[in-house]
Amino acid sequence: MKSRYGWRQNVDLTNDNTLRLPVNAQWFSAPTTLPALRRCVRDVHAKDTIYVLGGGSNVLLPEQLDGLVIHPALNQWWLEAQGDEVLVHVGAGVNWHTLVMALVDKALWGIENLALIPGDCGAAPVQNIGAYGVELADVLHAVQVMYLDGSIDWLTNDDCAFGYRDSIFKNALQGQVIITRLILRLKRHAEPILDYGDLSKRVGDNPSSAEVAHAVCQVRQEKLPAPAELANAGSFFKNPLVSAKQAEVLLSSYPTLPHFAQPDGKFKLAAGWLIDQCGLKGARFGAFGVHERQALVLVHFGGGDRATLLDVADHVAATVKARFGVMLEIEPRIL
Repeated sequence: MKSRYGWRQNVDLTNDNTLRLPVNAQWFSAPTTLPALRRCVRDVHAKDTIYVLGGGSNVLLPEQLDGLVIHPALNQWWLEAQGDEVLVHVGAGVNWHTLVMALVDKALWGIENLALIPGDCGAAPVQNIGAYGVELADVLHAVQVMYLDGSIDWLTNDDCAFGYRDSIFKNALQGQVIITRLILRLKRHAEPILDYGDLSKRVGDNPSSAEVAHAVCQVRQEKLPAPAELANAGSFFKNPLVSAKQAEVLLSSYPTLPHFAQPDGKFKLAAGWLIDQCGLKGARFGAFGVHERQALVLVHFGGGDRATLLDVADHVAATVKARFGVMLEIEPRIL
């Protein structure tokens, strides 16, 4: 059934989230232009709730979403040359990995390490997506947002208050805006970042950005299950940050613990390693389990729901806490 606004009623979103959790939306709309998106947000009654859903790759959805689910299908992108740099204007509905591969094919540098991260571009600033030593915050120039009264504004990189898998969109602006466009600032000259994992061994001297991106894809495909083949939301837990003192204590007992110094003096630990050391890699709990190759990923074999998944996540976190004294935090948003 459609409303006079073009919304669809009672839409099954089970296949629109990469964990394939059972979800029904009371109303759903996928506006393709800013005017259409503005009509959506202005037509929603004050008592109704708006939910924004991108690629559904980093979110835990409930079984029923009462209100309007908006999928911003703003799928255009273009380049603006600025000397040795290029500004990339990209709509929120563009697939992130497709964009990365298109840009490295143009020999641009800056986001090649972020290849094969699932989801749409509009969701990238929310989590400040990152991988292999690079975060979105390193290249993001500005974000265009629409407030729920239909007004448009631009936020600078500093305005976004980026942190590790964190941003203003998960805090002060949560539920207040819809991200509609990003502007990325990329470079024409080579600046490869190959310090993480074995990336440097997978590429030759003076690699192109495309070669780095393909190496990243290779690493991810070896370690991470494809959501189309085995339902998952990618990394389910954040890598925990601990004080230098706590890191020193842990390293005295576990000298092989991967740890990375942070600018503020803290250390980032590898959550997957902690889970693996607890003997949970490959463990199955009914409909859900810990992936057999990457302990950081929880997978859905089918027939489960969000409440059960959160119980499994709590068990994993409690096991790590009991052994290492480190609390794991869930990375996907709980909508």
